[in-house]
Amino acid sequence: MPFLDASAEVVALPPSKLRLVLLTAAAVALVVVAVRAPGGPAHSVAVPVAMAQAASIDRGTAAVDASAAKMKAKASSTPPLVTAKGIRAAQRYARSRAGTVAFAVLDGQGRLRGLNRTVQFPSASVVKAMLMVSVLRSIGKGHLDGGTAKTLTAMITVSDNDAASAVYRKVGASGLYRVAQAANMRYFRDVGWWASARLTAADQARFFYRIDKLVPATHRRFARKLLSSIVGYQRWGIPPVAVRHDLKVFFKGGWRTAITHQVALLEKGDRRIALAVFTSGEPSQGYGEQTIAGIAARVLR
Repeated sequence: MPFLDASAEVVALPPSKLRLVLLTAAAVALVVVAVRAPGGPAHSVAVPVAMAQAASIDRGTAAVDASAAKMKAKASSTPPLVTAKGIRAAQRYARSRAGTVAFAVLDGQGRLRGLNRTVQFPSASVVKAMLMVSVLRSIGKGHLDGGTAKTLTAMITVSDNDAASAVYRKVGASGLYRVAQAANMRYFRDVGWWASARLTAADQARFFYRIDKLVPATHRRFARKLLSSIVGYQRWGIPPVAVRHDLKVFFKGGWRTAITHQVALLEKGDRRIALAVFTSGEPSQGYGEQTIAGIAARVLR
């Protein structure tokens, strides 16, 4: 490898410091380093460009590593929406309540936790969210007409049973089964009438967590608006707890004699969880609502 003549003139560096002066010599692909020791003569040394590039890459890698470390520290400082401690507290509370209580929580890491998650319950009005999704999927990218929009709005926001019956006659059991399959439900069963379909807490948590993707993008905003616009007198259970935690809530409840259910998608920034609570055999609807709120308060603590 050729080197510069040692007799060539080199600019002297201040004797009080050591410096490396890098000069790109494109013709020979070298970097010239001029070094002068204190009180001594200056010397010119040729260094391959690759070495200088490697040093630059090392500095760049260090910067990237530092940036990644900062991002990781920021992520770790963001508290999770659900903790194992909260789940255990909710389990203890659920076991203390009268009747049969089941709940399931699905988080962003795909962890599905709860109690009695695969016990089947009659659906009551919770299944109306599935009916809505079935209709919107059948429309696809097409136009949502005013009459259908009105029917879906009544069915979801005020839980109108006549609207649900009209939709069920249109989509039928096959429409519900298609939604169940798309949502990866494992225990759904239609028994010939929407209000008596068999649901589990685990399956409904799966469904609500994926509900955005299950609805065609064209109608996603409409569906989210309905599920976040439930009338005030039906906003018991999970929603008041979610609001206290600054969470967005998209939900549907269901109730009839000795049955009180509620399922919700909860969001905060880019984090989300789904929570489903099912009860049966409770003394009253009010008691069931308290059970759901108590579980939500412990899960979200």
